[in-house]
Amino acid sequence: MLWLALHLPCLPLEVFPELPSPSAIVERERVIVADRAAVSAGVVAGRRLAEARALLPALAVRERAVEREQAALKRLACWAGGFTSEVCCLAQSMLLLEVAASLRLFGGAAKLFEDVVAGCAKQGHLPRAALAPTPLAAQWLAIGGDDRGSCTLDELPHRLGALPLSVLALASGDEARLASFGARSLADLLRLPRAGLARRLGTGLVTDLARALGELPDPRQRFVFPELFAERLELPMRVEQASALGWAARRLIDALCGWLAARGGGISECVFEFGHESGARQRPATVLALGFAGATRDAERMSRVLGERLQRLHLPAPVERIGLRAGAPAALAGHSRSLFVERGEGASDESMAGLLERLQARLGDDSVHALSSVAEHRPENAWRRVAAAPLTGEKSPPSPFLAPALRHSAVGPRPLCLLAQPQALRELAGRPQCGGPLRLLAGPERIESGWWDAAEPDALGDVCRDYFVAISRRDEWLWIFRSRAGWFLHGVFA
Repeated sequence: MLWLALHLPCLPLEVFPELPSPSAIVERERVIVADRAAVSAGVVAGRRLAEARALLPALAVRERAVEREQAALKRLACWAGGFTSEVCCLAQSMLLLEVAASLRLFGGAAKLFEDVVAGCAKQGHLPRAALAPTPLAAQWLAIGGDDRGSCTLDELPHRLGALPLSVLALASGDEARLASFGARSLADLLRLPRAGLARRLGTGLVTDLARALGELPDPRQRFVFPELFAERLELPMRVEQASALGWAARRLIDALCGWLAARGGGISECVFEFGHESGARQRPATVLALGFAGATRDAERMSRVLGERLQRLHLPAPVERIGLRAGAPAALAGHSRSLFVERGEGASDESMAGLLERLQARLGDDSVHALSSVAEHRPENAWRRVAAAPLTGEKSPPSPFLAPALRHSAVGPRPLCLLAQPQALRELAGRPQCGGPLRLLAGPERIESGWWDAAEPDALGDVCRDYFVAISRRDEWLWIFRSRAGWFLHGVFA
């Protein structure tokens, strides 16, 4: 096993992105964490709030919000699902990721470690990270700031020995007792006899040492990924332009895609909620629903669609927070690839789906659609508009509007291009004219009846037509018909 620990010492401060610098978080009138500007002025953890204000009168202070920290840790755990589904959330602002099974997928331990740390920073957190073969050793190394590469069980005593005793988070009395034994580091502690340590400090410390060194098993409770995704993000400042929301929304999208990877599925739609500033005239949140051509968990694809929609979104008031909701994930369709690269293989189903989504985002959902045939003998009524998902190559069941007998019935040739309204043609010496006399190649095909909708508004009604395939002097293949009113052009063959 290989464990990657992400220690977030500044998490209580990071959940208040709107705080101006210098700033600090307090609990029971004592500073627990401060930003760099405050620390440089002497405001350090453990100092009383009154002393901190005396040192730095301009200090911005917030009471610790444990609920915000837990929500941020949960969102980060969902994001970490993009690397592994074996995630543990610890109370002390730490995540543990079991990544042994992910090494080949992400290019080895060093590359995975780099990607996780960089991704965590993009989520708005500055972690201390460490790799170790046991979870407790990874915790201690992360707290101690040892971010060197992973090590084996044989190397653990040497790596852990360089750490101070403060990483153990012992009670002050126990730490003082160890100091009286001459122990200042874990190396000193490991040289002491275990039996004597157990008698003087209890079996808990000895058991922890054995678990850290891999001598005893150390089972950990895994994070349970929620059934539905619903996360919210506070913005560091009010945003008035919708196009500026993309950078913050990307954090939620990455968390969503990590959750989807851990759940082994994708989504075809999600909903953003942009919460406006509170005040006397509180406005309801602006809701923006994103739809995709098929189930996906591609963060880049989601971000492109969101960016297109944000360009056309008008905000009635500045935005202070962003929420993202998604339903239960759907199964992702498998893909087959040829053994040899074929010409034009880049035009895959995913690229078609991305193009379709961008067109819908720019032009509107109602402006992009597909066509489906309907069991209707009148050509004007033999098709209908459907959702454009079939353009992505997804297999869909036969239309329920088509009776089995009609799907395989023998009909005459049908043109690809049908005119919106039949165009009247002149008749000369008994022959239809279209840029000259037309030569009839096939027909007639009788199409008649339709009395059932004759009384409905805008309906085609009863017809009686004889259709022919004709060719013009310019070698155009035309679909024409003759009725009681004369000759008409109805379609053009490709």
